Amino acid sequence: MTVAEQAKTMRTARLGFVFLGIVLIAVNLRVAFVSVGPVLSDLSAEFGWSGSTAGLLTGLPLICFALFSPVAPGFARRLGLDRALWISLLLLALGIVARSVVPAEPAVWSGTVLIGTGIAFLNVLLPSLVKRDLPSRVSQVTGIYTAIQGAVSAAGAAAVVPIAQASPYGWRLALGVWAGLALIALGILLPHLWTRSAAAAGGGDQAASYRSPWKSMLGWQVTLFMGLQSLAFFVMISWLPAIEHDQGIPAVTSGLHTSLWLLIGVAASLAAGAILHHTSDQRAVSLASSILAFCAYAGLAVAPQFALLWVVLGAAGCGSLIVIGLSLFSLRTEHHEQAASLSGMAQSIGYAIAAAGPVAFGALHDATGGWTAPLIAGAGLMLVLCVMAVLAGRNRLIG
Repeated sequence: MTVAEQAKTMRTARLGFVFLGIVLIAVNLRVAFVSVGPVLSDLSAEFGWSGSTAGLLTGLPLICFALFSPVAPGFARRLGLDRALWISLLLLALGIVARSVVPAEPAVWSGTVLIGTGIAFLNVLLPSLVKRDLPSRVSQVTGIYTAIQGAVSAAGAAAVVPIAQASPYGWRLALGVWAGLALIALGILLPHLWTRSAAAAGGGDQAASYRSPWKSMLGWQVTLFMGLQSLAFFVMISWLPAIEHDQGIPAVTSGLHTSLWLLIGVAASLAAGAILHHTSDQRAVSLASSILAFCAYAGLAVAPQFALLWVVLGAAGCGSLIVIGLSLFSLRTEHHEQAASLSGMAQSIGYAIAAAGPVAFGALHDATGGWTAPLIAGAGLMLVLCVMAVLAGRNRLIG
């Protein structure tokens, strides 16, 4: 084998390992907190929580995303990107163990904060890793890892109740098993990530100079796009069962619609990643996906009898939009550290918008006594999303 062939083989192996690392991180990005919902009544019964207290637990990870996302880029600059990712996985694993193993209510809350912090860091830093090591396949890889995290989340939400019912440890085992995924990732990634970080500390990586996205109009356009697409997803996934219930749709059917939403979202994520890989300008696919989200909200408001159609369109739109939003962190930046900075900015503000969306949607329902006004308001926000899609989708770079 020639020197050139050996170099090519080593490069292929390195990129393959990088992709494996991205997949291992992706499987941990959602399941640890989306699996809480199905067993939330068990936790409430054990600790005597009110509905608002239980709701706070489910919303706490989103609050952590909003609070800690801006911290992640600085965390990575100080430690190196690879070490920061590994330590974020460690925080996640410790949070899952604390929440499930320690027999005290404060451990549930502190463990959830650790989980939210670890996932916030991983959410922000993973696009930076893709930008640094796989810059020619940003959209494809983003579509794949987004689909993987969605599929694992759906499987986890479906499995958690049977696990709780089959074990004398109940919800603690059902929520604790997900620490295994984080521990597997930690064990496999440790040798590679630590070695690479040591090389970077020895001078392999130099701090880059770049324009802050906080001072860029394009950075704010990407941020608003991220926030509105997150709101579109979280409002719908939170309130769709209640909307369909008030329309007389049976709970079993509504549950199937929610499962269908998740499955279509996985397929849409893969499709969006493949399409984006072949385009230099993201306006068309961003606008088309935003229009689908608008149709879902407007359709449920004016023709709720066709709920299944609006579920399919909304799932396709939201599944595409999250891939576009995550891809823009790399596509609109020049350097992986700048990508991390934009990711931290957009995800911090984006998840704050996402966390407020379901609350405001529910408050508007309470004030009007129906779902028409909230859905029309949601459709109006989707029109704003269409505008942001055109602006953020232009083939430009920050700075």
